[in-house]
Amino acid sequence: MTAREKLLKKLNAGLHICVGLDTDFNKIPTFLKNEKDPIYEFNKIIIESTKEDAAAYKINFAFYEKLGAQGFDIIKKTLELIPNNILTIADAKRGDIGNTSEMYAKAIFDEFNFDSITLHPYMGFDSLKPFFDYDKKLNFILALTSNAGSNDFEKLKLENGKYLYQQVIERINEWNQFKNLGIVFGATNLDELKSNLKSFGDLFILLPGVGAQGGSLEEVVKAFLSIHSNNFLINVSRALIYCDASEKFGEKVNLLIKNYNESISEILK
Repeated sequence: MTAREKLLKKLNAGLHICVGLDTDFNKIPTFLKNEKDPIYEFNKIIIESTKEDAAAYKINFAFYEKLGAQGFDIIKKTLELIPNNILTIADAKRGDIGNTSEMYAKAIFDEFNFDSITLHPYMGFDSLKPFFDYDKKLNFILALTSNAGSNDFEKLKLENGKYLYQQVIERINEWNQFKNLGIVFGATNLDELKSNLKSFGDLFILLPGVGAQGGSLEEVVKAFLSIHSNNFLINVSRALIYCDASEKFGEKVNLLIKNYNESISEILK
């Protein structure tokens, strides 16, 4: 099954939540911290508690790379816990000179066997093509992000009257030869989301920013409903995985993701 097929099956089943595994040792429940591999044990409980309700899992590389070789081992072991029919996203934000990107693509898609990756577009097409050539994988390219610094470059106005992020979206549509591209669009940018919906075409949209960053799940879903699009994936990280610190946190996480899905279902009726 291709990455596109995996994601479409979940989206068509009404599942739109991507579970962000931004696992921080300092934030996991205290009772796990004495385990031999506390990060892995935490991830295991999160996955067991969400796998029936999640559309995807996004592993944020920064939280694992800081641990060196051990962190990469945890990524591999965590991936083994995720059912094969659920999309996995390497949140690594790669994008470099062509031959370097080729090595990054081999690492993510061949060595780790992720289904998809996040990329940044600012070195242009040749820096992304090695990822695009994996036609059975998916690539989520940064367009308009949820952080305050998105104003520094992404919202710069170009001579043609478009904002830089709008030019990025236009190019990504042009590059989508294998129908394996999507964009990252921050849920905190609600006005921009609404005004750019029609430019998304058949791209998949990964939306960070719901929860801890203040993005509204309800408003995001309503926006996509307004254009009858089902191609959206809402990432929730801290607000979900750290919703409870007790020994029963898995049960609380399970209830919360079900509540998210129920809320989405009600809006889409």
